[in-house]
Amino acid sequence: MFRDIHHIAVICSDYHVSKDFYVNKLGLSIIKEVYREERNSYKLDLALHDRYVMELFSFPDPPERPSFPEACGLRHLAFSVEDVEETAAVLEEKGISVEEIRVDPITNKRFTFFQDPDQLPIEIYEC
Repeated sequence: MFRDIHHIAVICSDYHVSKDFYVNKLGLSIIKEVYREERNSYKLDLALHDRYVMELFSFPDPPERPSFPEACGLRHLAFSVEDVEETAAVLEEKGISVEEIRVDPITNKRFTFFQDPDQLPIEIYEC
């Protein structure tokens, strides 16, 4: 029935700050950017390694939502990386605070979390 995950959609509170975060700090590339005047809203399509992965939306005054990893609902966005420690160091060099690296007790893989400008939890998981 399902072939793959098509994309992840994120609504941000400050479009320009989040665009900078996902493009310039995390390295996602822009596929297409559209300003929808009737909604006073941007829609930014982003790719990772030339593969469409994310829609970044802005809306005037979006309601707040609990976003800590244990909140009910979508838990977090996760990126696979070769080396968690190296990736965490690169993120910290870019001014992004990263939690302490942990080890998954089931897989013995290393992982950690950081947050986007709206405190959306983002995981880096060593594969």
